Amino acid sequence: MIAFIVPAHNEAALLPKTLGALRDAARATGEAHEILVVDDASTDGTAAVAERGGARVVSVTHRQISMTRNAGARATRAEILFFVDADTLVTASVVIAALRALREGAVAGGAPFFFDGQLPLWARLVEPLAHRYQRHAGLAAGCFFFCRRDAFEKVGGFDTRLFAAEEIALSEALKQQGPLVILNQGVLTSGRKLRAHSGREHLRIATSYFLKGRGFLQSRHGLGLWYDERRPDPERAA
Repeated sequence: MIAFIVPAHNEAALLPKTLGALRDAARATGEAHEILVVDDASTDGTAAVAERGGARVVSVTHRQISMTRNAGARATRAEILFFVDADTLVTASVVIAALRALREGAVAGGAPFFFDGQLPLWARLVEPLAHRYQRHAGLAAGCFFFCRRDAFEKVGGFDTRLFAAEEIALSEALKQQGPLVILNQGVLTSGRKLRAHSGREHLRIATSYFLKGRGFLQSRHGLGLWYDERRPDPERAA
């Protein structure tokens, strides 16, 4: 059995398309499956939207992405886990390729991520560089991360000391258990943070991490990009 785990905080607007894409992809595999939305303290009706979309809702109040992802993994006994962000669209081809990779010996993997909509110039320049780095370093992005349950449990899941970059830490841990692959097929994720937050804000976070190291990621302080009240997407507001 495979499980799609979708962490969500106030994602009622984007969740229907995400769940629709997951349902279509899951059916195309022919595998037994379930879709779980881990509703983390939402106030916008995310849970109701998830239920209407055919997902099983797991309610938590962590407001920490690592713990929220792990809660979804604990709520299912599926042998294969897919972690998909609530603003990310997957296709049947990427899911089928992921299953094939796991059955050919990989323990985990990810896919190139492409941002939707119009992006600022700095983001358009960074996107291809991110793809090259992801493949060279062998790091699965959090918006689409798949793995075998046995390997996930053996390394202890996502590191709950981290409030960001938890997928990087898990990638490194899982590579000690076996091959981690980056697929050729990609996924489409929202570019809203790139539009709503300036390049200077993104650079400030990157610089803080470079200067302070892993300790910078162990609290919400400085990580407002993910934990402050979400700014409106300029493209949706237009």
